[in-house]
This record gives sequence, structure tokens and C-alpha cells, in this order.
Amino acid sequence: MGKYVVNKGDTGVSFNLVAGNGEIIGRSEHYTTEGACLNGIESVRRNAVEAGVEDQTIEGYEVLKNPKFEIFKDKRDEFRFRLKARNGEIILASEGYTAKASCKNGIDSVVRNADSPVV
Repeated sequence: MGKYVVNKGDTGVSFNLVAGNGEIIGRSEHYTTEGACLNGIESVRRNAVEAGVEDQTIEGYEVLKNPKFEIFKDKRDEFRFRLKARNGEIILASEGYTAKASCKNGIDSVVRNADSPVV
């Protein structure tokens, strides 16, 4: 099972969702307080399990309602995903993947690990 790792730094508090194999699946934004960070984790838990997947790398893709995962290509031509909450805020973002299949596996891993404990 995965875990949420809360990180406190000079610029605020953030979290990583880490898979059981130790790989970081996704990262949060920086929050000003630990309480706000924990609320972000709860938002991932609630939204990930019901979010659809909007693949923005396909021409003429269907725009989905939030919550949703968005697959897109970054400036380095790598595949990435972000999880958006009902209000449209990005609550989790991935690293870059060279293959779209790996990016989709990352989304599946978020869904499987969404209910992980906080450490």
C-alpha cells in the first residue's frame, strides 16, 4: 500500500503520494498551513476514485466535468497527468513520462492508493 508523505519547508507544506514500491506518484502544490495540506490529501481521496480521464493528447478529445484526471504533453514532449477537484483546482500533479501507457498506469496507481495513510 502507498502513503502520503507530508513535507514541511521554507515555502510551506506539501505532500507526495508515494506508491508501495517507494516511487512518487504525484505531488501537491505548496500550502501555507499543515491543516490546508491535510485538506488537500482528503480532496485527493474523495476526488480520485470518481474522476474520469480526459486525454488532451488526442485531437478532438471530449472535455469532461470535474473531478477529472487530465493527460497532457509538457514542453519536453513528455506525458503528464494532473488531478482536478470539483472546483477545478489542481490537487495532484505527476512527473513526466516518456510513454502514455506509463502515464495511464500512474493514474491507476493514484486511484488504487488514494485511501493510503498519512505519514
